[in-house]
Amino acid sequence: MLVAVQTGLRLSEMTGLRRPDVQLGTGAYVQCLGKGRKERCTPLAKQSVKVLKAWLREPTRYGSDILFPNARGGRLSADGVEYIVDKYLVIARQKCPSLQQKHVTPHVLRHSAAMELRASGVDLSTIALWLGHESVETTQIYLDADLALKNKALARTRPINGRAGRY
Repeated sequence: MLVAVQTGLRLSEMTGLRRPDVQLGTGAYVQCLGKGRKERCTPLAKQSVKVLKAWLREPTRYGSDILFPNARGGRLSADGVEYIVDKYLVIARQKCPSLQQKHVTPHVLRHSAAMELRASGVDLSTIALWLGHESVETTQIYLDADLALKNKALARTRPINGRAGRY
């Protein structure tokens, strides 16, 4: 889940990762085959590198090179990923009550990655490249609902000198 949140990979990209797709040296990244069969590389944060190094030391099941395999060594299904997200959501809700009313899916993790990048000041065109979007307009849809971002923008404006009354 850490890799999903940090990279913003699509569900199909995440479940399609193979061990050779992960490069953990200097300039660590994952290489995936995205929408439209387009290849792209996504950088990995130090925390993700640390977790992946430990994960890759684990023995593989059934000789599979799938990075995140199911119990039989094959590729995780969408239902399998949803099961994992739901399992850890129960635990997260105990520590973070605001999650009680939230509907969290694997795709929400992708949105979270986009929002984290935007909150860190990354421009939309870079986020679009990061997520594998062909158009910045697609990326904009992810960000439209962020009230905190809108409030920051409002705080940078000057108030209008107006008076209350009937118009």
